[in-house]
Amino acid sequence: MSSVSTFVKPVSPQHQATGVQGRRKTFEKLIQAFLFVCAGISVATTVCIVVVLLVESVQFFFEVSIVEFLTGTKWTPLLKPQHFGILPLLCGTMLVAVGSAVVSIPVGLGTAIYLSEYAPPRLREVIKPVVEVLAGIPSVVYGYFAVVTISPMIRTVFPSAGPFNAASACIVVGIMTLPMIISLSEDALRAVPRSLRQGAYALGATKYDVTTQVVVPAAMSGIVASFLLAISRAVGETMAVTLAAGATPKATLNPLESIQTMTAYIIQISQGDTPAGTLEHRTIFAVGLTLFIVTLMINLLAQWFLSQVREKYE
Repeated sequence: MSSVSTFVKPVSPQHQATGVQGRRKTFEKLIQAFLFVCAGISVATTVCIVVVLLVESVQFFFEVSIVEFLTGTKWTPLLKPQHFGILPLLCGTMLVAVGSAVVSIPVGLGTAIYLSEYAPPRLREVIKPVVEVLAGIPSVVYGYFAVVTISPMIRTVFPSAGPFNAASACIVVGIMTLPMIISLSEDALRAVPRSLRQGAYALGATKYDVTTQVVVPAAMSGIVASFLLAISRAVGETMAVTLAAGATPKATLNPLESIQTMTAYIIQISQGDTPAGTLEHRTIFAVGLTLFIVTLMINLLAQWFLSQVREKYE
């Protein structure tokens, strides 16, 4: 009886490498497809939001003149006679955004410069986490703090101020945006190459000269980005402004008076008292579209300004 020997052909290293490479390519394609789906979901969500706002807003503007909406100085959609001028809400929103920037930008930038250039390492390790804790406090808590603490203090100094006023909203929103300005500005300052500092010191510059004439200008793009992001955050703030500023749509620049922002009005109508599908309910989408356009314009301005600053310092 003859025996038949079976031989298994060994796999060469080249074939093994080809198989591993093929599996890697397949895995990379799967990862690429997953990331593409994630990006597609983000884009689709944005498109859906814009479409909903546009469709409902178009129906609103079929009944209300867009000229009246953009130029009117009275906003009383729930009262008779009805007026649909967006300027009081837009004025209140801009008043809170600018007022909060006046509060947060000087304090935030000063804190960031101190943490980056002057604070000892141990003190910085203590202050930085404490400042970032402010970002984790719910906005409704800030609003309650404004009503209970800030507003009475303002009325003590200015007796003519009402219990709900724009000044308290500006202060509390400025406090809310402080962590964003401090964190982003401090990161931008610390990202400045140390060689620039050493070169300035070699020329005989003082610590103050290096900070104000070398480090801050070199980090200006990141600093301005933090400012604009904070302003966008203030424009979109809802609960704190609703509690602190009141619900009186008024085209005024007096921070001691009660005002209403666009986000506060959306909250007011979204509580369920206004029937869906009515003209009053569609004002939510018209106001939301206006808020979306304002925020988009701020972001476009930020991108343009940052591109100009980067070109200057590259």
